[in-house]
Amino acid sequence: MLLDKLFLLVPFGSLFALFFALYLFVTVSRQEPGNARMQEISAAIRVGAVAYLKRQYKGVALFFVVMFIILLLMAAAGNVSIYVPFAFLTGGLFSGLSGFFGMMTATKANARTANAAMKSLNAGLRVAFNSGAVMGLVVVGLGLLDLSIWFTLLRYVWHQPLDVVTSTMLNFGMGASSMALFARVGGGIFTKAADVGADLVGKVEVGIPEDDPRNPAVIADNVGDNVGDVAGMGADLYESYVGSIVATSALAMAAFPQRLWMAAVMVPLIMAVIGVLASIIGTFFVRSGEKAEQKVLLAALRRGIFSSAILIAIFSYFVVRFTLGPANIGVYIAVLAGLGAGVLIGLLTEYYTSSTYKPTRSVADAAPTGPATVIIGGLSVGMLSTFLPVVIVCVAILVSYFAAGGGDFARGLYGIAIAAVGMLSTLGITLATDAYGPVADNAGGIAEMAELPDHVRERTDALDALGNTTAATGKGFAIGSAALTALALIAAFTEKVDGVLAKQAVELGYNYTNLTHTLNLTDPSVLVGLLVGAMLPFLFCSMTMRAVGRAAQSIVFEVRRQFREIVGLMEGKAKPDYARCVDICTRGAQKEMVLPALSAIIAPIAVGLLAGIKAVAGLLGGATASGFVLAVMMANAGGSWDNAKKYIEEGNYGGKGSDAHKAAVVGDTVGDPFKDTSGPSLNILIKLTSMVSVVFAVFILKNALIK
Repeated sequence: MLLDKLFLLVPFGSLFALFFALYLFVTVSRQEPGNARMQEISAAIRVGAVAYLKRQYKGVALFFVVMFIILLLMAAAGNVSIYVPFAFLTGGLFSGLSGFFGMMTATKANARTANAAMKSLNAGLRVAFNSGAVMGLVVVGLGLLDLSIWFTLLRYVWHQPLDVVTSTMLNFGMGASSMALFARVGGGIFTKAADVGADLVGKVEVGIPEDDPRNPAVIADNVGDNVGDVAGMGADLYESYVGSIVATSALAMAAFPQRLWMAAVMVPLIMAVIGVLASIIGTFFVRSGEKAEQKVLLAALRRGIFSSAILIAIFSYFVVRFTLGPANIGVYIAVLAGLGAGVLIGLLTEYYTSSTYKPTRSVADAAPTGPATVIIGGLSVGMLSTFLPVVIVCVAILVSYFAAGGGDFARGLYGIAIAAVGMLSTLGITLATDAYGPVADNAGGIAEMAELPDHVRERTDALDALGNTTAATGKGFAIGSAALTALALIAAFTEKVDGVLAKQAVELGYNYTNLTHTLNLTDPSVLVGLLVGAMLPFLFCSMTMRAVGRAAQSIVFEVRRQFREIVGLMEGKAKPDYARCVDICTRGAQKEMVLPALSAIIAPIAVGLLAGIKAVAGLLGGATASGFVLAVMMANAGGSWDNAKKYIEEGNYGGKGSDAHKAAVVGDTVGDPFKDTSGPSLNILIKLTSMVSVVFAVFILKNALIK
């Protein structure tokens, strides 16, 4: 009964996060939006972003209707619980809402950030960061709200057993993952098609500055920052956050005796509540002076993240000790392992992508010799950057497994899952530092297009450069958490399969052996699954990068056409057709996002039906391993290229307009789909394949050709 009362903290934490997000939204809204020109540009960006999301949500809604019907039919056949189709819908709905609310705040904050930067650097930082904090707190608030609603309905209204409660809640992660993948892929294609097209024609061919109002693709570029890096990232980390909590809860049943089931389920939920409070406290520590230096600005954001992490590290000890007792204090060590891994991966990502440090400066060093050496340098930095994050995640896995398990396999898996929760517990403020970046980028564009004084552009450029680093850090954090969450989901998948086989092996035509302990690399089914799984991220990246390339070509042709046909455009005497570029990007993104997204859903089902359930386990392992490493490489290479360009634009190697700058712009355009489309989408890919495998496990067991 005491633990049931403790659960009341979860909806309280959810509402507290949402109300504080509302407070920050009102605070941002009350800032002055600037002059009429600034407001006009901001409104154009907002209209384009909303139009894109409306069209995207219409397409995604059709997919959700089809999947809902499929899941209803599966429920009728006894393959899933009747609650699963409805949980699938709410997971997608809340994931989409988190991205939508964050994007609406970001499009309101861009002009206000530029206007605040006229007063001081710190004022601009606070407006941009507060808008990002709305995104972070909405994600965790809606995530906990979704969990609270389902837990309350299943346990206290419909009085379902706790194992049914957790297994049902695990399944709504598929809805969140599906929405996240569509949002990430579609938004990524939009933003990078616009960005690449605008840069190649504007900066390289015509030689006009970035965000020049004469460039027809400039509004589409700013719209893309919001639909890709705000709405897409919000939906992405929503499903990571929820997925880690529900996977941990599902594993609690196998890890602990029945008397501790409720306690083990409460640990990730209460930790999430502590994370909400710690993130809110951390936002008050983000302050900066007036030096537009990367180290100064990074220190301001680090204070917020580190203070939140310290608070979580302290209070998680009491949560574990109170719920699970002193005998299971090793679970707390697993929490620290995940929390520490998240902080370290963020710092490493910063090291490899910030122009303050040697790796990115080495890419800039290569620029005077041309685009080829810039591309070679960026790729080498990206590949090198995979080493330490992989080591850190491996150490976190081993520490959490042995500390929590103490030799017990199931409890060790619970420890790995709780490490993922620990890593994501700071999400409220970590996502704030990520979503802050697109706002700062938009603010710089508005400052350029509205012809604000030079010192304003200098401040927004400093905030934008910081945003590139924090965005790369956020992607590294998301990828690291995805690896731990995917491993927890794989464990949940094997536990579910074992549970079904233990009860229905004869009926399903299987000679029951425990899948968790009998997966063998020399088994042809497992090996086939591993190879297909390892290939899947590369196939996915190929499809998404080709999609960006095709959409970018359309933008290049359109921008060239307007410069050629609109009389007086280059002289600034005529206005470009911004809406045309926004429409081209929107249509291209909607068309191109379907096939990559469907591949993640179809692959595990097809492999399972053709090669058996063991092949699915192999596929999940292969996709997680190759997807994690490839995602780190692509995100960091892209971030390094971007900041190498920014470093040159600060006046190094000849500054803007020099041959070195043009070479760096080419590297940046190559890196754009790396860091903002393909790389970030991979973390959703590896989690969605796991979620699909969990949901369709019984269907695969019944219908596989190889038993």
